[in-house]
Formats: sequence, C-alpha cells, structure tokens
Amino acid sequence: MDTQLIKAASRTRQVNEYYFSAKLAEIARMRQEGADVINLGIGSPDMAPAQEVIMEMSRNASTGSNHGYQGYRGIPSLRQAFAEWYRRYFGVTLDPSGEILPLMGSKEGIMHISMAFLDPGDEVLVPDPGYPAYSAAALLAGGRVRKYDLAEGNGWMPDIGAIEAGGVDRVKIMWINYPHMPTGAKATPALFEQLVGFALKHRILLCNDNPYSFILNSDHLSILSVPGARETALELNSLSKSHSMAGWRIGMLAGNSEYLNNVLRVKSNMDSGMFQPLQAAAAVALALPDSWYTALNEVYTRRRILAAEIMSSLSCTFSSGQ
Repeated sequence: MDTQLIKAASRTRQVNEYYFSAKLAEIARMRQEGADVINLGIGSPDMAPAQEVIMEMSRNASTGSNHGYQGYRGIPSLRQAFAEWYRRYFGVTLDPSGEILPLMGSKEGIMHISMAFLDPGDEVLVPDPGYPAYSAAALLAGGRVRKYDLAEGNGWMPDIGAIEAGGVDRVKIMWINYPHMPTGAKATPALFEQLVGFALKHRILLCNDNPYSFILNSDHLSILSVPGARETALELNSLSKSHSMAGWRIGMLAGNSEYLNNVLRVKSNMDSGMFQPLQAAAAVALALPDSWYTALNEVYTRRRILAAEIMSSLSCTFSSGQ
C-alpha cells in the first residue's frame, strides 16, 4: 500500500537507487550480522594517498581563510596542475583558464553534462556493458537511453556501422569509457579517430569517461588528442583510482571552453565550490613523480596474479590482461 502523502517527481520512477548504494547497505547489514564479506563490487581503493598529499590538505585546513566559499571554476593552481598532468602524460595541451573544470568527482560531471545538453526526448548512446550512471543521468535529464553492444569478439569496441544502421538522427550524446569498465579493454588512436569522425558527422557530443587511465596501464590516451575532437568531444577524469583518493571526490572535465561554460551553468546552481584544502592537496597529487604510479601498480599487479590463480582454480574464463 502506497502511504506517501506527497508524491515524488515522475522522473524518480525512471531510475532505481544506484546499484552500489543498495549493495553497500546490504553488505553493511551482513557484517552487522557477523558475516565476513569480501567486497568485489565498487572499485574503491584500499590504500592511502601519498603522504605529502595528506600533509598539504592538513596544512591548508589549518588556515582560517581557507574555510570560506570557493570559486566555481576551481582554484587556479588546481587547474594549472590538471593542465600540466594532461600535457605530461596524455600529450594534450589544455588552457587552464577555460578548458578545464574541476569537479567534485567525475561522477557529478556525468549528471551535469546530461542536464546541460539534453532536452526531453534526446537520445543518448550508452555502452553495454557499462557504468550504470550514464543511463541514470540521461533518464533523470529527460533523455532516452539507447544501448550499444560491446562484444568480446570486437575487442569490446563500438560497432559504428551497427549504431548508424539503427539511426542517429535524435542522438545528442554518446558515452564511451576507455580504459573500459568492466572489461578493462583499452582504446586505440584509430578507434578514437573513428569515433571523433562519427561524432562530427552526426553532430553528437562524444564524452569519454577516463578514470582508469593509470591503473595497470602505461599507455595513457585522451580523446582530446585526436584532431578535431574539441569541436565535438569532452573528457572526464578523476583522482579516485589513479591517486587512491576516491572519498576526496576530485575530478575534472576537459574540452572546449564553450561546452564547459554550458556545464558550469548547471554546476554553479548545484554546489558552492570545492573545499580549498582538497583542491590544494589535489594539485600536489597531480605533480607526484612516476614512482607513485609504479608503486601503486606493483600492488595491483600482485593482486591481479592472485585473482587469476583464484579464477583458474574455479575454472573461470577470463582475460589475463584485464
């Protein structure tokens, strides 16, 4: 029996509670009941950020003036640090004054982009398998989700011909995610060139979600490295996985300044800026030497070997390179 006096907006009926939100609550209940649960779900790092990052956050938090409202575009030193990070590892030059927008985690960017660009009825191409937030954000913004298949036989890459054959006249946004979650597949420059050409041809906003670029991967690739990409593409990135800072909620959106200004119109009406000590610490994290990523991936490499041994003992089929 429905006992709600005040009915929720119809848009809430388009989506369920976020999968991992419900699953984490279930795990918490099981642990309270005494179960020893190993969480193989949401990719939350269990190692701490670099010590100098924590110290920088603490140092800035002890300055009284750093506790007020901050600007909506992020502090200049953080935008500059993101720009240098992209130049150093992705070979992409970004203007920190207009082509970088810091976010409270890249997940919020998915919602902001959807709100900024989708009108009711616009279609959104979403990978299957893929991150559930792409579909949820599209539905909450009034869009229509069109899933496109990623098949193992095609290396978990989109089949552009099949997508075009289904009609793209109403498509406004296409989500891609490489390195891909959950398969671990990596994009190639040729794939990104093909996707940019497809997006330009059909006037589609191509959005690459790129938070796994440093995990067991030394071939860092940005969609923005493709000629013509800034006319049609945006890229999200995050410190959650690459710097073990998932709970700090620090991400970024990069691309054409006019597109970012559209996103800012939404974002600036939904938050009041990121805590300055977090931003200052993030700038330090982005400047860490290569040895940080090497040490991180040495741990993940050992864990991947162990995971492969467990799966082999269970006669599972898997790709050893994931």
